[in-house]
Amino acid sequence: MIKLVGINKYYEVGTHELHVLKDINLEVGSGELVSIMGSSGSGKSTLLNILGILDDYDSGEYSLDDTLIKDLSEKKAALYRNEFIGFIFQSFHLLNYKNALENVALPLYYRGIPRKERNKTALEYLEKVGLKEWAEHMPSELSGGQQQRVSIARALISNPKLILADEPTGALDSKTSESVMDLFREVNALGITVIIVTHEQSIADMTDRQILLHDGKILEKEPVHV
Repeated sequence: MIKLVGINKYYEVGTHELHVLKDINLEVGSGELVSIMGSSGSGKSTLLNILGILDDYDSGEYSLDDTLIKDLSEKKAALYRNEFIGFIFQSFHLLNYKNALENVALPLYYRGIPRKERNKTALEYLEKVGLKEWAEHMPSELSGGQQQRVSIARALISNPKLILADEPTGALDSKTSESVMDLFREVNALGITVIIVTHEQSIADMTDRQILLHDGKILEKEPVHV
């Protein structure tokens, strides 16, 4: 599904060149549930941006579903993102002026799906995450956990092969975080590859593999499930 070979990424900081990712080699198979951990400045956000085709790399090779991802035009990059990837963020990124149903349906709006059809599909996905009865509620009327479930439904509605979640439980309490992780495991059980960036060891321990980033280099360990 994902193969990184010798990935390097540099940023210009003033007159200096900062080496953020250093010869990253990583494979994530189809249907895996993986966490990426690392302290601030370790490179995990940069790595996630490269995986999500939001940022390019300077050297090496990144293959997604046997397609080499390199120097894509913005149009082609957007096409691959829409076809392969669902994004989930710590801050939910819901539109405050649209209700839960409309937020979930948004990706289908951009695909030109008629309103009746996209709303019907969005309602089905809200039901999958246990929020069918909240379809008409605005984000401000939902708890943090409910908002995150809406964002997960929105990511799933495009039938992605890969979910990239950036600190998806960072704004949630521990009980709600566990509930959201249970939902990620349900999503993963459908065969969708899930990669979660987190700074919380308890969250990483609920994934099947842990990728540890330190100073732009990869370490890896197997989690211990209780």
